Amino acid sequence: MKRSSSQRAALVGRRTALVGRRTALVGRRTAMGLVALVLLAAGVWSSWGTAHHVVLAQGREHGTLTVTECGEETCTGRYEPDATSAARARVTVERSVAAGKGDRFPVVVKPGTDVVVRTGVPGLLRAWMPLGGAMVLAGFVIGGGLRMPRTAWGVGTAGAALLAATFVAL
Repeated sequence: MKRSSSQRAALVGRRTALVGRRTALVGRRTAMGLVALVLLAAGVWSSWGTAHHVVLAQGREHGTLTVTECGEETCTGRYEPDATSAARARVTVERSVAAGKGDRFPVVVKPGTDVVVRTGVPGLLRAWMPLGGAMVLAGFVIGGGLRMPRTAWGVGTAGAALLAATFVAL
């Protein structure tokens, strides 16, 4: 059966439209996948600046910080070493909601500075908090842009659980 030229043109037009839709779908999925990947990479990058002092704490100076005063962004206090490091009269730590005058908690000293990072479970959770926020945001991108609701719920819930655990631990 032979097709007329108008039928062939209509068939070619439908195929072209189908290819265009598929290309747009692949483009959208690729773009949204890259956005989700960038969000997660940024969360890891911003968390790792503090987290590596907690995760890779072996060989660093460990001790206890006694908070003496808190400003808007940092708290200061006395550092009492656990073993071979020297005591310091004044070190600073990033302020958290839970830190107040007189509080004591374990810390590790950033090499070459008088800045300390909280260790233990609360310190580890606090260090990974930016990743938790990035996971929540990436969950929306995965669900809406990639149309992958189960994966989105998993990523978003894991991020929210990390944020909630940080809130409880601190």
